[in-house]
Amino acid sequence: MKIMIWLLLLPGLLWAILRLAGWDRGLLVQLFAFTPYVAAWAWLPVIVAVFGRHWAAGAVALVAAVIMTACVLPRAVSGREPPGGVALQVMTSNMLLGGADPATVVRLVRDHDIEVLAVQEFTPEAEAGLRAAGLAELLPYSSLAAEARSTGSGLYSRFPITAAGAHRNGGGFMQAYGTIQPPGSDPLIVESAHPAAPYAVSALHDWREDLLKQPHADPHGPARILLGDFNSTLDHAELRELISHGYRDAAVAVGKGLVPTWGNYYGPRRLPPVTIDHVLVDARIGVRDVRVYRVPKSDHRAVLAWLRLPATK
Repeated sequence: MKIMIWLLLLPGLLWAILRLAGWDRGLLVQLFAFTPYVAAWAWLPVIVAVFGRHWAAGAVALVAAVIMTACVLPRAVSGREPPGGVALQVMTSNMLLGGADPATVVRLVRDHDIEVLAVQEFTPEAEAGLRAAGLAELLPYSSLAAEARSTGSGLYSRFPITAAGAHRNGGGFMQAYGTIQPPGSDPLIVESAHPAAPYAVSALHDWREDLLKQPHADPHGPARILLGDFNSTLDHAELRELISHGYRDAAVAVGKGLVPTWGNYYGPRRLPPVTIDHVLVDARIGVRDVRVYRVPKSDHRAVLAWLRLPATK
């Protein structure tokens, strides 16, 4: 019994040490995405040790479980958000090689009064589908970089877009961007983010560089929002490093940082779902709510955020 308890707790203990140190390297990068599941499992050896009265093993297991819980639990605790400000509704949706159902995307925009839409894996076919579904009537302004298969990017807005453009990450994905100015607020920079995916060890350099080279929020300049498929969870040190440069994760701000956005929603994949789509907002921006919705024919769920921008002084 004692040997079984130690065998149960050692994986959680090792994971806790690696997670606490931020050692997401090699194959661990993909595994780290499943940290919330390990955090829940880490309490099993604690319970077994307590019922078996194996106090030394229980103490070690408890330390590991507490570390894991401390890393994960804050994402499910809502903070106090500043009242007032200019309301802005934004949405991001990865369209999976352009094949996601455009009617659903447009319905979400219409039903939730979305004012800014960011799309990834945005193809010419997806652009045509969104247009046919009536997106231009709702969001008439755009900054688009549609490409075949997975590299395209798009940004749609209810408000005029200035300084529009797109750039290509080292991993090959485009990121469309532009500046908008909702009535009553100052100019706001919005960008459809899509760092490379860590699908293999050979791709980790591009994944890491794409994350670390994302634009930082500038407290002395216009506020900025990065929203999209970051191919990273908050258990990856690189994403936490990006957020530390003037951002907040909108879902975490309202206690919904553990709601999964990618997984077995379409296709043969049977992995436990994880949270890799994010809305990162400038620290000056408030968050009222975040919700996710399934989009047919996409393995990503759309992420919608209700924000509060600082009013023009």
